[in-house]
Amino acid sequence: MTSKSRMDPLQPIFETAPSAQLGPLERQVLEAVWARGTATVREVRGDGTIWQSYPTIMTTMDRLFKKGLLDRVPDGRAFRYWARYSPEELEHVAAVNGIRQLLGSEYASLHLSYFVEAVGTQDEKLLDELQTLVERQRAQLKKGEQR
Repeated sequence: MTSKSRMDPLQPIFETAPSAQLGPLERQVLEAVWARGTATVREVRGDGTIWQSYPTIMTTMDRLFKKGLLDRVPDGRAFRYWARYSPEELEHVAAVNGIRQLLGSEYASLHLSYFVEAVGTQDEKLLDELQTLVERQRAQLKKGEQR
């Protein structure tokens, strides 16, 4: 399942579960499910990219289900899992949350100046793109105030 509004449907996952910062095995399992589209524990283990035991993979997939990152339906005596969100959606929310944490600190303006400095050092064109994005966001906020 993917959605057009990338931040809103995922935000509760990242707010309620600091565990949304996935461990290495969770990330591997999620990537295996993304690659297959849908998968059972046996299929994830059988593709040879994850060497852990069946119970370990089963526990990991169940944990990802409980975190709201995988959905599942019964498939015989097992479950068939699929990802609820695309890699892009998860990356978007993780990035936004990281930036919000930086900006929520007492040193927000300092962090923001470091960010602008880093962007400018990396590529002047990116700095121009940042300015365009800021202006676009400012215009959207003004539209919201006029309503």
